[in-house]
Amino acid sequence: MDAFHSRSRVRRLLLPLTAGLCALALVSGCSDASSDSPSPDPTSSASATRAASDLQSDYQTVIKNVLPSVVQIEAGNSLGSGVVYDSKGHIVTNAHVVGNERTFKVTVATGEKVENATLVASYPEQDLAVIKLDTVPKGLKPAKFGDSDKVEVGQIVLAMGSPLGLSSSVTQGIVSALGRTVSESRAGGGTGATIANMVQTSAAINPGNSGGALVNLDSEVIGIPTLGAIDPQMGDSAAPGIGFAIPVSMVKTVADQIIKSGRVTDSGRAALNIVGRTVVDVNYQPAGVALVSVTKNGAADKAGLQVGDIITKIGDLPVTTITSLSEALASDRPGQKVTVTYLRNGAESTAKVTLGEI
Repeated sequence: MDAFHSRSRVRRLLLPLTAGLCALALVSGCSDASSDSPSPDPTSSASATRAASDLQSDYQTVIKNVLPSVVQIEAGNSLGSGVVYDSKGHIVTNAHVVGNERTFKVTVATGEKVENATLVASYPEQDLAVIKLDTVPKGLKPAKFGDSDKVEVGQIVLAMGSPLGLSSSVTQGIVSALGRTVSESRAGGGTGATIANMVQTSAAINPGNSGGALVNLDSEVIGIPTLGAIDPQMGDSAAPGIGFAIPVSMVKTVADQIIKSGRVTDSGRAALNIVGRTVVDVNYQPAGVALVSVTKNGAADKAGLQVGDIITKIGDLPVTTITSLSEALASDRPGQKVTVTYLRNGAESTAKVTLGEI
């Protein structure tokens, strides 16, 4: 029986036990209707009602403020979302939304008219891209972007986009965690990027939400929803309530460079400046990353690493695959020094490497 059904059985078994406890409480007089129990406080009930009404009003205000800045993007045969970045018609989205396309159909919230847009640049290494409307429609509303340093676990957030093609959809949740490093699959058009410092949220993130807006109750975009977790034990189906958004600080860094220069000129992403491949041990288990090529005068080359060396560790972090190598470097910065453990002709050695840049 799979895990889901096992958990279902546990839930069902708990119900009779809970019912039994309630019956015991009644026998002991804890909830005896004839006892002198205090009456409900009407002021408390009214306060709760007002609080719920205030929260609902906050939601509606945020939706009114931000939803006009969230667009639907049609890229070939795929559909995603985007956020209006400025009054010049620039729209930020995910690189995996634009894919290999260069022209797009964009539905803006200012009307049902479909606008044409053109790719400015895509940066798959961070799964971000910027497109630009060919004609800026009257009333186009840029979003207000927040501050990553002010994002905290427990904050209420709304996710806005076009999940499953349902444009202008909104889901709600909280910031569940910060600083997550997540690797994206290449399957289904993914970029394969490893992205650090992502915002984890319980707001539902479904196909089509990619590139949309994760918004706080101050009507500020704090992230770009990008990935939803999957549960391998459930046949790779979506894991409800576990989604990830690229933090707004990285969104602004990448978008500003693309808009200014047509490309990313300073990635801020550390690299060894090598091409590698995953190798396996005698039990056919991933055991490290073999260097296939080493960029001349790059980080690894300057540290004495050679083609054929097998990297097994970055600092204290084990490296068994290309993905784990990317994850080990994801939170580092160019110019930072790290210790690389590697095998050469079966013998283990270490090297101090000053990291380069992607």
